[in-house]
Amino acid sequence: MNPVAPPHAGADILIRNAKVITCDAAFRIARAVAVKDGRILAVGDDDLPALTDAGTQVIDAGGGAVMPGLIDCHAHLDREGLKPVFPSLSGCTSIDDVLQRIEALVKERAPGEWIVTMPIGEPPYYWDVPGNLREKRFPTRWELDRVSPRNPVYIRPIWGFWRHTLPITSIANSLALELAGLHPGMEPPPGSIVFEKGGSGRFNGIIHENNFMPVAELAWFSAMPRFDHGHRVAGIRDAMRIYNRSGTTSVFEEHGCAQELIQAYRAVHVAGDATVRAHLVFSPSWQFIRADQYAPVLQSWAGWLGQGGMGDEWLRVEGLYSEIGVTPESLLRLRARPYTGWSGFNADCGLPREHIVDVLTEAARNDIRVVAIWMSMLEVFEEVNRRVPLVGKRWVIGHLRTATPDQIRRIRELGLVMSAHTNRYVYKEGHLLREELGHDREDEIAPLRSLVEAGVHIGFATDNVPTSLFWPVWQSVTRYNRYSDDAIAPEQALSREQALRCATIEGAHLTFEEDVKGSLEPGKYADLVMLSDDPLTCPDDALKDIVALKTMVGGKVVHDRETDKTNRHART
Repeated sequence: MNPVAPPHAGADILIRNAKVITCDAAFRIARAVAVKDGRILAVGDDDLPALTDAGTQVIDAGGGAVMPGLIDCHAHLDREGLKPVFPSLSGCTSIDDVLQRIEALVKERAPGEWIVTMPIGEPPYYWDVPGNLREKRFPTRWELDRVSPRNPVYIRPIWGFWRHTLPITSIANSLALELAGLHPGMEPPPGSIVFEKGGSGRFNGIIHENNFMPVAELAWFSAMPRFDHGHRVAGIRDAMRIYNRSGTTSVFEEHGCAQELIQAYRAVHVAGDATVRAHLVFSPSWQFIRADQYAPVLQSWAGWLGQGGMGDEWLRVEGLYSEIGVTPESLLRLRARPYTGWSGFNADCGLPREHIVDVLTEAARNDIRVVAIWMSMLEVFEEVNRRVPLVGKRWVIGHLRTATPDQIRRIRELGLVMSAHTNRYVYKEGHLLREELGHDREDEIAPLRSLVEAGVHIGFATDNVPTSLFWPVWQSVTRYNRYSDDAIAPEQALSREQALRCATIEGAHLTFEEDVKGSLEPGKYADLVMLSDDPLTCPDDALKDIVALKTMVGGKVVHDRETDKTNRHART
């Protein structure tokens, strides 16, 4: 029998010789941090030698930066792990390249077996498609037929929020169209979907969608392979490691999660495989609930969505996502229910304007927190507040696009909390918003400084592309836009200290967890990251390139860059 190691009085882990960025209220800079039993034991101005004994693992940071683990407030983490499920077309620079890739897949499949690929273009953004191909166009169904006459082929569209430009495009060969019930002479339903026609006037298999969330693959291509529960479970597990690599230790999925996604998260948690703490918001499916059932349904949900929800410090489901209305495209997506594809949330999570205030008032009465991502919900929240006070309940408006000074005042008065989406509204679309609003109103674009100075708690988000929260840190500090020669609303830039707090302690505030995580202080979870560069002193453009050397969650190292490199080389 192996002897049991005796308990020791010292720290389990001591990180010394570090620049410890605590992100606490005083933004204290320390030299060392000690960990015991998964929590911060001490943070010191010296190397804390008194806290070590023979059982302490001492890590010398070599003067490098250490800070709290990052908290992504709108991550869609699960999508990252789903991207490798279907074969990639990355690297294809011509239609012939695409056809060769498809032909190689045909050789591996039996006749009749589906061939489904990821989109044409280069991940993660898929910029400039089809301009990235030599022919400056998409392949047609007839070209796909040449290399796959007996196998249905479907080239998926992107999830449009990766690129934030429309349209998104998918392509099917003739057999796939036949199995989908899309015959060459038919017209698409009215709305945002366009069936492209070639020179002959016949449908050529190219489907354009002028909305960011794919419809065609859910509405018609039900026979093709889809993400299943196993894919989602494995994908979450793998995606957590990817997020760990940039220092993310917690996510808040504010856009809402359908039951199939919640079940996958639970499977990862039960297996003990989680390396990122996840706080999920429930995405309801309202389409099949009558208006007279709203109140009893909310009352029945209170036991698991209200008053902190259900779960533990690793996985918690709490709160309700809401928005106004359901689009015709969303109703088409319901053909696939309960399958949600890329989204992970229900297509019919919106409520009619004439019912939404009553429903959310019932949520407030039952202590169910409501989360939204559009500023149009501010007026709804105010109407609810007239019936049931919201101050202190921390209802959420995320995905910050623009906000006027008056809206900021109203947000503060309601005690709302927020998340910012600089990846879209500064980096990708800031120039368009400036054209829309005019220079006189430029400061309304992602007005981070105005919100922080007003005392509004606001966290940062990636929306999955890219996965590193250091990109929003960089965008909030520089206000960089990829299409513009100058910064977008530079007066709204944050200091680096403010940006790092938004990426940490402010994210914890969104989930009522600021007392247990988000800063390096005694008693809090030992969620921390050792960084490749110092986010307080590195050049501006280097901020986005910072990665984690080590990431720790609950006192356990979940990512070690050197070990990962060694393991990758060994596998190679």
